[in-house]
Amino acid sequence: MLTHGAGANCSSPMLVAIANELAARGLSVLRCDLPFRQRRPKGPPFPSQAERDREGLREAVDLMKGILPGTVYLGGHSYGGRQASLLAGGEATVAGLLLLSYPLHPPGKPEQLRTAHFPSLETSTLFIHGEKDPFGSLAEMREALLLIPGRHELCPISGAGHDLDGRKRATSITVCDRFLEFFGARPSPIPA
Repeated sequence: MLTHGAGANCSSPMLVAIANELAARGLSVLRCDLPFRQRRPKGPPFPSQAERDREGLREAVDLMKGILPGTVYLGGHSYGGRQASLLAGGEATVAGLLLLSYPLHPPGKPEQLRTAHFPSLETSTLFIHGEKDPFGSLAEMREALLLIPGRHELCPISGAGHDLDGRKRATSITVCDRFLEFFGARPSPIPA
């Protein structure tokens, strides 16, 4: 399952490219809009309603588990990834997380870290992060990831910013290669 950042929806070029690449490798992929985006086609999420976004992710995970056999992984770009990690940090909902451009802090405000839940994150987590991301440098990410007790890895994308340059097929291939390698993910049989 893949979800979007604060300024996008599930049709963002990066999510589409990654989903297509994973599907080409035999994995079933659901791109989903978070509840805030389902309510409004434009505009950022409201922090006071973030719990509803996590509940929407939980419902989508439960739906996927009921439809397809096999392992469920949850991924998200920026805000969507943060909500996925908060959900997984509070309960074991998925086998692993794919966090694209985790928003470690607001741009220019490195003192406002978004890591309070990291010490409870036991879920295996793959972080894909652009080397020019203003929401956290690679050095800041490496330091923050020391807080996570679960298995995790940081995969830098050379020259990329927060959007990971997702329109380029090479980036989606890199993301998929790292995902399959890190998780050892295999295609699930499609039910008859």
